[in-house]
Amino acid sequence: MNYLSVENVSKSFGMRVLFENISFGINEGQKIGFVAKNGTGKTSLLNIIAGLDKTDTGNVVFRKGLKIAYLPQEPNLDPALTVEQTIFSSDNPILKIIEAYEHAIENPDDADAYQKAFDAMDAHHAWDFETRYKQILFKLKMEDLHAKVSTLSGGQKKRLALANALLTTPDLLIMDEPTNHLDLEMIEWLENLFAKENFTLFMVTHDRYFLERVCNEIVELDEGILYSYKGNYSYYLEKRDARIETEATELGKSKQLFKKELDWMRRQPKARTTKSKSRIDDFHEIKDRASKRRNDHEVQLELNMERMGSKVVELHKVSKSFGDKVMLDKFEYNFNRGERVGIIGKNGTGKSTFLNILTGALKPDSGKVIVGETVHFGYYTQAGINIKDGQKVIDVIREYGDYIPLKKGRQISASQLLERFLFDPKKQYDFVEKLSGGERKRLYLCTVLIKNPNFLILDEPTNDLDIVTLNVLESFLLDFPGCLLVVSHDRYFMDKIVDHLFVFRGDAEVEDFPGNYSDFRTYEDSNVQEKREASEAAPKVKKDWKQQDSTPAKLNYNEQKEYNKLEKEIANLEKNREELQNKFATENWDGAEIDKQSVKLQEIIDKIESKEERWFELSAKME
Repeated sequence: MNYLSVENVSKSFGMRVLFENISFGINEGQKIGFVAKNGTGKTSLLNIIAGLDKTDTGNVVFRKGLKIAYLPQEPNLDPALTVEQTIFSSDNPILKIIEAYEHAIENPDDADAYQKAFDAMDAHHAWDFETRYKQILFKLKMEDLHAKVSTLSGGQKKRLALANALLTTPDLLIMDEPTNHLDLEMIEWLENLFAKENFTLFMVTHDRYFLERVCNEIVELDEGILYSYKGNYSYYLEKRDARIETEATELGKSKQLFKKELDWMRRQPKARTTKSKSRIDDFHEIKDRASKRRNDHEVQLELNMERMGSKVVELHKVSKSFGDKVMLDKFEYNFNRGERVGIIGKNGTGKSTFLNILTGALKPDSGKVIVGETVHFGYYTQAGINIKDGQKVIDVIREYGDYIPLKKGRQISASQLLERFLFDPKKQYDFVEKLSGGERKRLYLCTVLIKNPNFLILDEPTNDLDIVTLNVLESFLLDFPGCLLVVSHDRYFMDKIVDHLFVFRGDAEVEDFPGNYSDFRTYEDSNVQEKREASEAAPKVKKDWKQQDSTPAKLNYNEQKEYNKLEKEIANLEKNREELQNKFATENWDGAEIDKQSVKLQEIIDKIESKEERWFELSAKME
């Protein structure tokens, strides 16, 4: 079933043409990854499909009644709402029923309101959706439902917007960089969700493992032309390379033919025959084909790096806390020359704190950090470039001088350096605020490397960079002779670059793992399997839910709330069961009525068993 058709769509900004006359369709069940270089209009096309922007020419035809959810790079959420209010502001009617039920649970004195909300949950089969709603919020670490949107970080807002998009149950989900601000555990959960459920997706992402494992089609915008590949990311790479090789061969033939036809044109007399005029028309077409050239310029990275001495960075019994939350506790480590370390861990486990202490931006509570005299840090942060009003691209680089030193005593002008980072002379005089997200990140990378660091710290460097730039950055880092410290959720990037990992597990536990991310996942998965087998072999002890302590000490906010609700629901259901059982003894029902009430009693008993089972799962986590 066709969901929408993009027909001959074009978009320009002033003299800058993003794309012209492109056409494609999205059908039910497709999971499409959209690939293009930074600045070629990926986000603009997503905004057009989502109805947030207009085309210059052409149009987008939607199937009648199509429900679309859009996750932009920078979500636009109401800062006055709480997390819970943002979720319930969706137009999904099931969420309205769940909202009424949540409100009734928090006001248990109003028995009529509770019963009405309870019956509505039953009538609309909302229990499963409530479980899904809580699971999504739990997986995305949105546990404080009463937090105001205005107090959330950029990453929390992105995760809230993702939760909202998933819970609207759209026919088509459009996403712009969905893995940004997600930790590795969240990304793997999202991959599994998309793999097992029947979502229809159209998305832009730089995460190559995500493209590989989620998408069943790749659409590439290259040199203004759309190419479609029915397969995953590996298939796309294979067929794209074959296509470019074929194009190069055809271009070579066109150039040879052009030289031959140009020689004929020069020899022709002024008087033309009909046949020669036809050949002249063909000549102009051949000339156009022969003059085509791929714009495959790559970022050129070069450093005038100072040689590093024997002492790099030493951390001696470093501790850091924020209130009761301990991030580091007597952490010790000595970096060696040329060391390449990846940092992974859930959000809030202390990764950024560690980097800030290492670079001196944050003081430890105790312990000390000793930095070698020859060490020169380059710190690429998540915050990115600091945009000044009215500042042009060339002005950003000229702050470091009109000429930048390179290796072996050479130097380069600010303009030439920008050209190496794919900013042509015209683009150099654009205002920075007009750049795309990926172009800003590329400019920021330029400002970090311009300082010639020999200890490079990269905090989520892959966010918003196109895949071409990522490949170049990877090649540069593989040859980088200094120390390298990388925080990234891009598993493909980590696998290629780092030799070992610092795994931040929370509660000040930092493990030094000897391998890359894929090695770590294999190790963790084997541990999980061993624990599962041990658990299955252990004898099961059934507990009475009424005899347990009602204060769940080891549950998160959502689970604690669910735990308390389950107790109330089970108590109400048991009361209903007892009342109905008493009626069998007191009421003078006929056979038909007895059958009807028996069915009702069995439904109550089934609900009690189901809810007790979930209650046992939660209570087990408290032990």
